Amino acid sequence: MELTTVWFILIAVLWVGYFVLEGFDFGVGILLPVLGRGDRERRVLINTIGPVWDGNEVWVIVAGGATFAAFPEWYATLFSGFYLPLLLILVALILRGVAFEFRGKRDDPDWRAWWDRAIFWGSFVPAVLWGVAFGNIVRGVPIDADHEFTGNLFDLLSPYALLGGLTTLTLFVTHGAVFLALKTRGDIRQRANRLANRIGVLAAVVAVGFLGWTLASYADGVDVVLLSAAAAVALVGGLVANRFGREGWAFIGSALAIGLAVISLFAGLFPDVMPSSTDAAYSLTVHNASSTPYTLEIMTWVAALFTPIVLGYQAWSYWVFRKRIGVESIPEQPAASSAPRG
Repeated sequence: MELTTVWFILIAVLWVGYFVLEGFDFGVGILLPVLGRGDRERRVLINTIGPVWDGNEVWVIVAGGATFAAFPEWYATLFSGFYLPLLLILVALILRGVAFEFRGKRDDPDWRAWWDRAIFWGSFVPAVLWGVAFGNIVRGVPIDADHEFTGNLFDLLSPYALLGGLTTLTLFVTHGAVFLALKTRGDIRQRANRLANRIGVLAAVVAVGFLGWTLASYADGVDVVLLSAAAAVALVGGLVANRFGREGWAFIGSALAIGLAVISLFAGLFPDVMPSSTDAAYSLTVHNASSTPYTLEIMTWVAALFTPIVLGYQAWSYWVFRKRIGVESIPEQPAASSAPRG
């Protein structure tokens, strides 16, 4: 297998990891004003992701760095064409991270309310815009013979791309609700379970519509069809498990649904990395967008050395913080100097 193909697969795996892990983070942030009845319950929701949210964001940083190093042409065209959406995502992620750290610094309801709004919007905006961005990558964007983006912001807001944004939003909210049902006790767990059942049906309908549109217009092949079907089955299976109170299996189902959906999009793209809607001959591929073979070889050795270490550490952190929490785990008043996570 060529190293260009290897790195295309590795970048796809990084995006799968990011969407699966950060997906439930976004879902929890969006559900903060919905499921959090009072400050103590909102602190419970925040503390379910407090130990892991920043580690989950590492996946997108590594994905961006790997794209820059392995496929510099792809990186340059992507960031020049999608400059405004990616800037909005970056600002939202920064605002969200600051909110997690500063929410508990003052014992003031108004102070915490403003940071709660920042957590909500800092989760909502990326959840939508990542879907819009990937929808445009799969659909194709105006690229000329010099591999430069020639469109504008309105070219990125096609009905297909907006449906992609709605798909990621509903999937992440479902994923977040299932995660909260898995990580909490008592009334919060029951409300999260019921909400996951309701929003999950909407997510299934929207996701099937988006994947169906993708198969009909922008991707083909038996592998893409099978992956899309497997994603739909995993989501339905997760919702069934959630209805019976089996939150662990439900979380596995929603995680598989998101992961398989992302894999199906990358499988439909290959060997392109960014199709051109102007002329197929102008499309960026794993061959004309890649770095030199020597660069890819060095990157492969570095990845083989450090990836197991990073995965092992993250798995260990999830194991340490695996237990459920509830309102009884949260003191009445947060200590301003010792509650940076909420």
